[in-house]
Amino acid sequence: MSKHKNNVAVLYSASAAVIVVFLVVWRIFLKNVNYYIASAVILALSMLPFFIRFERRKASAREITLTATLIALAVVSRAVFYLVPQVKPIAAVVIVSAVCLGPESGYTVGAFSAFVSNFIFGQGPWTPFQMAALGTVGLISGLLFYKKEAKRIWLAVSGFLLTFVLYGMIVDISTILVMYGNRVTLGAIASVYAAGATFSLVFGISTALFLFLFAKPFIAKITRVIEKYGIIKKD
Repeated sequence: MSKHKNNVAVLYSASAAVIVVFLVVWRIFLKNVNYYIASAVILALSMLPFFIRFERRKASAREITLTATLIALAVVSRAVFYLVPQVKPIAAVVIVSAVCLGPESGYTVGAFSAFVSNFIFGQGPWTPFQMAALGTVGLISGLLFYKKEAKRIWLAVSGFLLTFVLYGMIVDISTILVMYGNRVTLGAIASVYAAGATFSLVFGISTALFLFLFAKPFIAKITRVIEKYGIIKKD
């Protein structure tokens, strides 16, 4: 990995860490601040490294358009399965986006798709946590698989772990803070994670299944678009 790519990874990783810390501080000390404001802060932090990267090279309108299209596709993929709890392809779409376009776009697709899709599923104090969680899933997926030969089984395994462990862990923090605030105990944390384990497991399994069945043809289609229209990253 080049020095520039390392810098980008560090920048996005730092942004993700800052966002998680901000969310914890928000729920404990700034409860009166509307969750839309918290979401706006996350969107700004999510886009900051994205804009910094574009300042270092010529911006591609086609790349931005493709990223926006993938966000829309992620939102639609979640909406289509509206009636099936936790069985949602949205994380799979985010992961595929990161594989094709890199960790920066993966992070952006994850954060924005969580925010936009919650206008369908319902906004609330959980929204910023879902944005941070899904954005981080995209970030790590891009760091793992971007410009590499991503085998179907490894995509499925990583998708399961990222959604079941990482996504579930971050999103359940919102439940802990909403229910207990600054009176959090180890017992409270254990009870929340135990109660949410089934939901996280279903989300993880469904994400792995979607990736195993559809990721390779989806990646091939996006790669073809990137090559056909000259959407080439020159980092």
